[in-house]
Amino acid sequence: MNAGCLTIKELTDAVGGGLTPRMVRHYHQLGLLPQPVRSRSNYRLYTKKDVLRLQRIVALKQQGFQLNHIRQILEVEPEAETTVNLMGQLQQQYRAVMQQISQLRQTASALEGLLGRDRHCQIIQAEVLAQLKLLDVETQAGLGGLENLWSGLDAEIHTHSEAFTESLQRLLPDLSNRSEIEQHLISQLVLASGDVSLVSFIKLSRGAIAASREALSSSCQIVVDTQTVAAALDQTRLLHLGCHIETLIDNPHITTATEAELAFWQHREWREKLQQVSQGCVLVVGYAPSVLLEASIAIANQKIQPALVIGMPIGFSHAPAAKRQLMQQAIPYITVEGTLGGGALAATALNALVESLIDKPDCHCYLKDVVDSAEY
Repeated sequence: MNAGCLTIKELTDAVGGGLTPRMVRHYHQLGLLPQPVRSRSNYRLYTKKDVLRLQRIVALKQQGFQLNHIRQILEVEPEAETTVNLMGQLQQQYRAVMQQISQLRQTASALEGLLGRDRHCQIIQAEVLAQLKLLDVETQAGLGGLENLWSGLDAEIHTHSEAFTESLQRLLPDLSNRSEIEQHLISQLVLASGDVSLVSFIKLSRGAIAASREALSSSCQIVVDTQTVAAALDQTRLLHLGCHIETLIDNPHITTATEAELAFWQHREWREKLQQVSQGCVLVVGYAPSVLLEASIAIANQKIQPALVIGMPIGFSHAPAAKRQLMQQAIPYITVEGTLGGGALAATALNALVESLIDKPDCHCYLKDVVDSAEY
């Protein structure tokens, strides 16, 4: 066997990520990996270059890229003309994925329409399910029958108000491994967005709940990026805790993410104001990605030290990047991965923490999180 070469089993062990020899052979067939040299005993032999390429394949796959596009990404030179063609192909793939998401969202909505019923709305549910089994939607008449089924199922909603908590219990994933306060926080964020799938994007650092309760109990300063976020906060409860609200972009006419982002860049005084926030404050960012980016840099450089950062800005490039940078900081945080976010969600997160602290001041269910963090 050649010195310095790896067998296929040694290759998969070196790369990790759940990779198997069978997957490696599949990548050879697809042209993702070049065919390796063979030993005299006909074993596949791999080099460090193969390890590096396979690590890149695994990393791109974990990010959600499809195998055919991974091959193209790895083969395209940064300055090559084919980069334009690749971007076009990726855009086409993105549109196809969005169409699939739309179809899945429709399926999810139909399931939510059945599973999200409270006990009062379940009176005719069994009858509707029985009719769905027999439903023929190949004709226009059949589609009309489907509409009639939903109309019948919806008839009960006029008799009472919606029972949000009861509905959520049927729709939320298992949160039994989360503390009671964290479960409440997640539930409130789902209610604010109307999207149960948000759960998988909500990220809390270890000790975030404990840090929030300690800061709020100490009458910390609440720093928000815009007045729109400030207006959505539970000011009565915050006043009860002695927490003062400070707005960075202090202009009542700035109400959108676009306006907030541009204003933060154009006005030096607001960037300087961020550098002067008090130690131990709670920073709430719901609109401008650049505010969160600037805050992460200031935290990394030890210029500011908030007790907690709630980072949920909106955006398609800067916002996801800002959230990733936040999650790399050694500071408690609560965020929503990707492009999702907004002032309503950011305010809801803080309001849920404040509500839990006032309603359950002696609750210690979150302390396990602190212990786990210390042992980590």
